[in-house]
Amino acid sequence: MPWFGRVLTAMVTPFSETGEVNYAIAEKLAAHLVEQGTDTLVVCGTTGESPTLTWDEEYQLFQVVQGAVSGRARVMAGTGSNSTCEAISATQKAQKLGLDGSLQVVPYYNKPPQEGLYDHFSAIAKAVPDLPIMLYNVPGRTSCAIAPATVAKLAEIPNIVALKQADGNLDLASEIRQLTPPTFDLYSGDDSLTLPLLAVGGVGVVSVASHLAGPQLQQMIQAFEQGQTRRATALHLALFPLFKALFATTSPIPLKAALRLEGWAVGTCRSPLGDASAAVLQQLKSVLESLELLKS
Repeated sequence: MPWFGRVLTAMVTPFSETGEVNYAIAEKLAAHLVEQGTDTLVVCGTTGESPTLTWDEEYQLFQVVQGAVSGRARVMAGTGSNSTCEAISATQKAQKLGLDGSLQVVPYYNKPPQEGLYDHFSAIAKAVPDLPIMLYNVPGRTSCAIAPATVAKLAEIPNIVALKQADGNLDLASEIRQLTPPTFDLYSGDDSLTLPLLAVGGVGVVSVASHLAGPQLQQMIQAFEQGQTRRATALHLALFPLFKALFATTSPIPLKAALRLEGWAVGTCRSPLGDASAAVLQQLKSVLESLELLKS
């Protein structure tokens, strides 16, 4: 079993109607996700709207989710930043809370060179030597990417144990897999590329769709692991419309709309993201109904 498991859920942050973090719903949702097959909850990542959360809100969310799952799943804290000092401080505080890992996104906006990226991530790892770290490569959000050679160099650091690869490029994923040891875990950051990534050495997914189809994702990955490739493909193709609908507009706008359709009071996204359009909402409803994911 990989360090963080097969299915990691990039958990949404529920908000009240007036825009405050709804910690009670976060607690219930976290417990539900674990019951539905999540191995690790990733809290306050991009799907959790970390750019619009305060650090105080994030630390409280870490503690609420940790209490909700109480040892039944791991909790990973999104504590990345485009400031190395800020990322170190946030990650050290998460470690003191007793969390199980940290997600470290590529620094956004300031576009550091590869040497700067190595120095950034290695400094964070050195500051929390006992905390497992997952790197997060998502150039569509950050305008900057970690090169495979830099990933390989970072993988030599003992507590940098995994990479969430969300650039849509399977050739780069193959190169990363070729350059890193088998003990370094490669995860898809895109639900629709989970199955292809497994074929080139991935171990699982940091998922958006697992909020809605966690058991099916677990079944798909385990079927692939067991050599049941036709079954894995059938599950992938069945879920493919859901994967695409959840990114019909900027994530997590569609996901929050889908959760509300399922009865979860997660609210809308904080400004400037806002809410789903009527067209996106109708698309989601149609897909959820076809997959029998809506309550009658």
